[in-house]
Amino acid sequence: MKRVDLLKKIRTAAAGKGVDFGLHREGTSHSIYRCDGQNVVVPRHTEINEITARAIMRDLEDQLGKGWWR
Repeated sequence: MKRVDLLKKIRTAAAGKGVDFGLHREGTSHSIYRCDGQNVVVPRHTEINEITARAIMRDLEDQLGKGWWR
């Protein structure tokens, strides 16, 4: 999955739920975003492995609802 597509999907879901989602800080190989108080670590690669992308989306289930990415 493309990194921009993953971030767009998260931003859209967060906006729909009324949850704050934004960049917290940049690392050398990862970006740290904050979604409603929870840190979300996203690799800074153009292409993110599907397993990694699903794990990131699963980590956000508490904030965005169960199965929000489907």
